[in-house]
Amino acid sequence: MKADSNALLDFYTADTPNGLKVSIYLHEAGIAHRQIALDLSAGEQHRPDYRRINPNGKIPAIIDHDAGITLFESGAILSYLAAKTGVLQPASLTEQMQVQQWLHFQIGGIGPMLGQLWWFLHGSRTGNREATERYRKEAMRLYGVVEHRLLQSTFLATTEFSIADIAAYSWLRTWDELGLDISPFGRVRSWLDQIGKRRGVCDALDANRT
Repeated sequence: MKADSNALLDFYTADTPNGLKVSIYLHEAGIAHRQIALDLSAGEQHRPDYRRINPNGKIPAIIDHDAGITLFESGAILSYLAAKTGVLQPASLTEQMQVQQWLHFQIGGIGPMLGQLWWFLHGSRTGNREATERYRKEAMRLYGVVEHRLLQSTFLATTEFSIADIAAYSWLRTWDELGLDISPFGRVRSWLDQIGKRRGVCDALDANRT
């Protein structure tokens, strides 16, 4: 889906895993939106006009003009959109909480650990071998947790694709960029391949590159 200048939802993003999460959902759910790319290297996320949208100066963020709601933090945005539209939202409370549990596992574990590993590999100018080894070890442990879960369930939270899968996929797909060998995790690799072939995911990846 191309950005719609007449859409009632503004989506502020950049080419990062957290931005990709929301982009995937918007394309999976077929939500018309106006994508507004911020140049993080130029510090556009710190502009006063954007800080009024997200005081933390990060991406992503959305403005749902139809509902009069502004939200930042990718997990909150995914939960809001799923609740509002019902797309990729299980019907039962039990399954909804399963989705929330695994979504928060990504937010509190996968994202921070893989994000720190990326920084020490690609962002740090001084390097830190101890930090790199620590975050690589923790990243591999987290891939192992996902592998174990996928031995029990078709998808991360339930038997159906959900926002928990979107959130985890957006980070776990970066294994090569992080120099990780995920060959021991056959279920994770199959899951990544399966999700990567979804039309909404392909469209979001294309939109993220523009």
